Amino acid sequence: MPVVAYDCDVLVIGGGIVGLSTAYAISRAAPGTRVTVLEKEPGPARHQTGRNSGVIHSGIYYRPGSLKARYAVRGAAEMTKFCAEYGIAHAVTGKLIVATERDELPRLHGLVQRGRENGIPVRELGTAQIAEYEPEVRGLAAIHVGTTGICDYTAVAHRLGEASGAELRYGAEVVRIDRRPERGVAVLTARGDVVRGRALVNCAGLYCDEIARMTGDEPEVRIVPFRGEYYELARPDLVRGLVYPVPDPAFPFLGVHLTRGIDGGVHVGPNAVPALAREGYDWGVVRPREALATAAWPGVWRMGRRHWRYGAGELRRSVSKGAFVQAVRRLLPAVGETDLVRADAGVRAQAVLRDGGLVDDFLIREGARAVHVLNAPSPAATASLPIGREVARRALEVLETR
Repeated sequence: MPVVAYDCDVLVIGGGIVGLSTAYAISRAAPGTRVTVLEKEPGPARHQTGRNSGVIHSGIYYRPGSLKARYAVRGAAEMTKFCAEYGIAHAVTGKLIVATERDELPRLHGLVQRGRENGIPVRELGTAQIAEYEPEVRGLAAIHVGTTGICDYTAVAHRLGEASGAELRYGAEVVRIDRRPERGVAVLTARGDVVRGRALVNCAGLYCDEIARMTGDEPEVRIVPFRGEYYELARPDLVRGLVYPVPDPAFPFLGVHLTRGIDGGVHVGPNAVPALAREGYDWGVVRPREALATAAWPGVWRMGRRHWRYGAGELRRSVSKGAFVQAVRRLLPAVGETDLVRADAGVRAQAVLRDGGLVDDFLIREGARAVHVLNAPSPAATASLPIGREVARRALEVLETR
């Protein structure tokens, strides 16, 4: 067999927080392992990582025993410690989850039980106690989750990349992958560069299913992009911290909430509407090839038939500011239309199964010489350090078996 000149041991595709955390974890677990990160954008954290609300989630929402629950609880503590160690702006603020209707009370109580099962301290509040935390917020009951916080995830991603010691190649869009199980992988970028590695890690977020298929592995899911639209609160003094509604357990979305960020501004949102491109940050961004490929996946239509009522409400709030304000007023009656100013949107990379089910946990799969992260939306930023260690462990096992 001819000798292959490898450029690296592990080739990571994707320079978001999960890809950079993986590179960081490899350097900690196996010093001397050569890692190269390819990112198509001119810098890190340009999509899901840099466009979320900056919340360090507690893990209260997630099914006990799931990867989301275990990694979010562990990751919240580790993220806070990482930010403190490296001087990254952060704060442990706590948050309120507020029931505004009687039919939400059983779900709120269910969250209390889930929080306790996940090892999260939770305090139950009555109407008067809500005002002690948030004087302008109205509700029938609430819970206070003390371990929730906020941070600057873009700064975290930059620091992870620097501390990893990896070779970071920006502006390196992957257009072709040649995988040979007996040798390794060779990746061609849009600039014409060829990068060879002994193992590949796919952390491509919005494009992770396409990268998996490019590698030769069928992911058995498709990424459906959901745009999350935000407003900025013009009167940030109305909100002291983080305020969430009681989520619908049938969906992975948390509903329109209020988040005081690390910069002192208050974000309101997001809603969740299908995007017409994987990077469809507003209705004007349409990429017909991507939209048609999404529509060709049977799971999209099955998902639509199953959840059309929920989707109709989200679309209404997208096209009507008045409808969005009405949703916010359930929590914050004092808010008016002039109090909300459009802010940058984000896009959630949601994996959808062929049967229309929404993948509700982190999904990591392996192929020959490859590890694919196929579902890592929120709370992936919170959980990025544990996720990175798990992906690194699998990638290093690939190296050991070759």
